[in-house]
Formats: sequence, structure tokens, C-alpha cells
Amino acid sequence: MGGLELSEKGLSISTVERETGLLKDTLRVWEKRYGFPTPGRDENGERVYGRDQVDKLLLIKRLIDRGARPSKVVGLSMEELLERTGSRADEAANPPELTEALKLVKTHNVVGLRNRLDSSLLHQGLERFLQDTVAPLNLMVGEAWMRGEFEVFEEHLYTESVQALLRSTVASVSRPSGSPRVLLTTLPGEQHILGMLMAECMLWIHGAACIALGPQTPAGEIARAADAQRADVVGLSFSPAYPAHTAVDTLVALRAMLPPGIAMWAGGSNPALFRRRIDGVLPVRELAAIPDAVASWRANRSGT
Repeated sequence: MGGLELSEKGLSISTVERETGLLKDTLRVWEKRYGFPTPGRDENGERVYGRDQVDKLLLIKRLIDRGARPSKVVGLSMEELLERTGSRADEAANPPELTEALKLVKTHNVVGLRNRLDSSLLHQGLERFLQDTVAPLNLMVGEAWMRGEFEVFEEHLYTESVQALLRSTVASVSRPSGSPRVLLTTLPGEQHILGMLMAECMLWIHGAACIALGPQTPAGEIARAADAQRADVVGLSFSPAYPAHTAVDTLVALRAMLPPGIAMWAGGSNPALFRRRIDGVLPVRELAAIPDAVASWRANRSGT
């Protein structure tokens, strides 16, 4: 039996697997081989992990995704991991307006943050705002959280502020009825929807019609919705924390459920999307790749 999701002593191994993308077996092997992580035990004898260990595991996972060997990084201190991920150096290179936005989040000035985001959107236009403001801010907030400088609720304040602005922007304009028709959602267990909302905005800019199901839709329901909505494309969003093996297995299963005429796009920064090729699934690494994906779909459909 698995441990509790959350006990008074810490996070269960299942929760850590979901948050970090590191398999349970990997965590157990590292514990035995490298002496880290060092979980405690709950009242049932199941492993539980402190928040500080999870934060460190996230940095280790990031380095491994860049090609580092576990034997070289698992034993490093938090400070050494931060230096290797480039977090310290990146801080100095952040544009002043983004650094100021980060300060507004940290001081819980939601009104000030929303005003700054509104101003950036007005001056940049939606496409540049997504790529030059929201995308780098997402990374900065994530880095600050991993360094322990942001509380979970502060990250939520930021995310909700951006999502509210993007939703109101999309709602204020008429939606295109062009092609492709893209069904957007996330899989069960993937609660992060900001990436999906950003993709919806970018698709709208480039004339695609979007049908948003919201988050956490089972694969079978996605297939039924794609048929009912006459979708040309099913687009799924994956955050870095989503378990790699679950992402790949479900993408393969969903691809088999869909007719060949419906394309599948998988977007986000989850490394599982780019480690191996999944037949019939187009990985979309960043927002800037969406216009090319749309153009390629249209070219293939027209036969040019």
C-alpha cells in the first residue's frame, strides 16, 4: 500500500513522484546508493519527505534533464545545486520590469501586479506579452520557489493574476472560427493550466479555433470530446513536475484512441516530451513554436 498523500511529518513518496517527475524506484535507489534523499517514516512506516528535500530533488532533476549524471549531482549541497543550475547568475540578468513584478508578488501587492501586467500587455501587444513578459516571469517565479524565496501561496497569487488577465483578454474579443480546430486540456493529475491558457491565446492570435476543456480530462473523455467537437488537433499541456512515464504512456494510449486524421500536439517544458519520439505526437517546446505548428498543419491539409 502507498503512503498517505500528506502526513504531519511530510509528503508521501507518491506526492514527491508527482511533484518532481522522479520515479519512486529512483528515489529508493538514490536513498540507498547516495544517502539522499533521507525520508522519515509516518505512523504506518511509509516514507515521508520534508519540503526542503523536495526542493533539492527538483534542482537535481533539472540538472539531470540537462545531461548530468546522478552520481555527480545527488550528493551536492543546495548552494552547489543552485550555482550549477545558473539561478544565481540569472538573477542579475533579469530585466528591471520583470524584477519589479517579482517584488510585487513577494509583497503580496496583487493590485500593483495586475496594473503592471495590464501596462505591459497594452504596450507590448498580446503575442510579445506572452513571450517577453509572461514566459520569463513563469521561469523566475519557479526559480524563486525552488530557492525557498517564494511560498506556495505566493506562487498561486502570481499564477491567478496572470490567468485572470489572459482570460479577460480572450473573453473581450471575438474568437476565430478558422482552422485548425484545437481541443485543449491536460491529463488527470496535471493541475497547472497557465501553459494551456497561454497556448490558447497564441493559437487565437494565429487564427486557430480553440475548444478548451479545462484541466484533468481522462484520455477516453478527450477522445470522445475530439469526435463530438470535430477537432482537427488535440493539444495537451505538461508542466515539468508531471511524471515522465505517465505522460508518455498516456500520450501513446490516447494517440491510439484518436483517428489518424486528428493531430496531437504536446506542449510544455516537461523533458519527457523531448527524450523520445512518440509516433503521431508533435512536441511543442515553447510558445514561439506554435505559429509554425499551425502553418505546418495548414500546409499539410492543403497539400502544398
